[in-house]
Amino acid sequence: MTVVRLRRSLTILSVLCSPMRVGARRAAISAALLLPPICTPAAAAAQSERHPYAAPVAEAAQRFGIPELWIWRVMHAESRGRIGAVSHAGAMGLMQIMPATWAPLTARHRLGSDPFDPRANILAGAAYLRAMWDRYGDVRLMLAAYNAGPGRADAYVAGRRGLPAETRAYVAKIAPELHAPLGTSAVASLPRGSPGWRDAAIFVAPAAAIDTARPAASAGEAAAIPDAGSPLFIARSGQHRP
Repeated sequence: MTVVRLRRSLTILSVLCSPMRVGARRAAISAALLLPPICTPAAAAAQSERHPYAAPVAEAAQRFGIPELWIWRVMHAESRGRIGAVSHAGAMGLMQIMPATWAPLTARHRLGSDPFDPRANILAGAAYLRAMWDRYGDVRLMLAAYNAGPGRADAYVAGRRGLPAETRAYVAKIAPELHAPLGTSAVASLPRGSPGWRDAAIFVAPAAAIDTARPAASAGEAAAIPDAGSPLFIARSGQHRP
């Protein structure tokens, strides 16, 4: 018997054993049958598993060796959970993948022909996040590259060009929630966000239009997108590409 059923049964039993008029007793029993479920950790986990994107997010996290939290947070920031979201720049779907980035990703990972398919789009976004993590090893630069493109992030690291205000706000909003390592002096000026900040509930009211600073990946950048990676936070050999 579930907790909810046990709760209802005990409530009904107490009503039956108490001195009440017939009408009042019937009303109390009806109210007991409408008792809401008790929110327990197990119930919350079960509810999360029933989310329509839970399965592809779990698959993408395992396949590309990144935390599910990263995917959920980026998805929320990018599209608010809107499958058909298209930005003014042309980024597509839940993870807002640019067409020129989608092409090599789907070819390499066999994601199919529909960039708006939730599973395919989530896998593509996770693959790109992993590629940017492997490239920079810093969660803030990973997010900056996801939003503005690795070319712009490289120029920022080299001191040749600043990041767009939108990208800096994007990093400041999401980075504190990813609970991942931050870099050293090369990215010291990137915003870290408020320590007490908490993101809004996932998939709240959709935005009317979603715009990003993200350009399409160049041919060289697309070629650097890896296959499914190994588990996160292992020692990396060599240096990231400039």
